[in-house]
Amino acid sequence: MRFMMLYKPGKETNAPPSQQEIAAMGQLIGDMAKAGVLIATDGLQPSSKGARVRIDGGKFTVTDGPFTEAKELVAGFAIVQAKSKAEAIELAKRFLTVVGEGESEIRLMHDAPAMGPESGPGSGKAEERRHAEAGAKH
Repeated sequence: MRFMMLYKPGKETNAPPSQQEIAAMGQLIGDMAKAGVLIATDGLQPSSKGARVRIDGGKFTVTDGPFTEAKELVAGFAIVQAKSKAEAIELAKRFLTVVGEGESEIRLMHDAPAMGPESGPGSGKAEERRHAEAGAKH
């Protein structure tokens, strides 16, 4: 099972991580990669360098950062392969131990990736899968 983990630190900072923090995170990422559970991961820059795009009633609104509700800000993500939600929770606990504070939201991903070798841009495969899943839910 694939899980998306969204890291929310609860506060925003422009300070870069220390060398010790970089080393500890590098060790964790290396361990997870060797174990075959890490699919992808990355950190995000401060919200002051981003924007939010919203559509409501067909009208777009763009809001430039920074964003004030720091407890909702996502600072990084990981996609992991785990045997169960319990295993994903344990991986999140290891991550949070390294970063020291915040929360990690864990979400189960769909079984088949929306984009894979058989479903590249323009192939229609991802759209076909979404329609099949929607039909199965009714």
